[in-house]
Amino acid sequence: MALTTLLSFQLYSARNAPEDADVLGTLAAAGYTNVETFGPNYEDPQAFRRRLDEAGLTARSGHFSLAMIETEFDRLVATCRALGTEIVVAPFLPAEDRPTDRGGWEALGERLTGLAANCADEGLRFAWHNHDFEFKPLPDGSLPIEHILTDGVLWEADVAWIVRAGAAPTTWLTRYASRIVAVHVKDIAPAGENAAEDGWADVGEGTVDWDALWPLSVRCGASLMVAEHDNPSDYARFARVSAKKMSALAAANG
Repeated sequence: MALTTLLSFQLYSARNAPEDADVLGTLAAAGYTNVETFGPNYEDPQAFRRRLDEAGLTARSGHFSLAMIETEFDRLVATCRALGTEIVVAPFLPAEDRPTDRGGWEALGERLTGLAANCADEGLRFAWHNHDFEFKPLPDGSLPIEHILTDGVLWEADVAWIVRAGAAPTTWLTRYASRIVAVHVKDIAPAGENAAEDGWADVGEGTVDWDALWPLSVRCGASLMVAEHDNPSDYARFARVSAKKMSALAAANG
């Protein structure tokens, strides 16, 4: 399946940029054509859309809190309409809200199925973004991810978090190929390196085998490949270095 957006960037990775930084201009200059939005971008979506248009960027996907999706659905839809967003991604479940057994995760899965149906009614696709905890075994041996990806729930796979959980990305990408709509392209620094950046690395500078995982991600259905770094010391450096590697991967696997 060909990529519909060549290079995307999760704006959370630039959250610590200097106040006067032209983040969107920097990303466009680096070669990105799409961004993935998050909370602060929704304060004035019409104004943010104008900034996107000026930079020549789209926002095909966005991270929205589960609370917003469940309790502010009309605002969610209006925000997506304003930004041109098609994929609504639930990005995280705080530790205090995570179930501890199979029944609890199955109940969450039922909630997510309902949210997916609500989104579908509005022409939107609903996806879950994973961290590592979804791949930690429950008392019965099952994994939370198996109960999250219920009927209608799509997946934005964060490959590096799967690796950090000690699981095999190839196994899970292949298993849920029909659910994958986007993939976070993130890298992990060699052991003991980049401690100030929480052990993450620019794409292509770490240990994740993106030469193999990029084409697999595309074959498994990803239409958006989204650069992300949870704590870069310099978002512009991360953007440029990662765009260079991602451009090469896209060219080799077009």
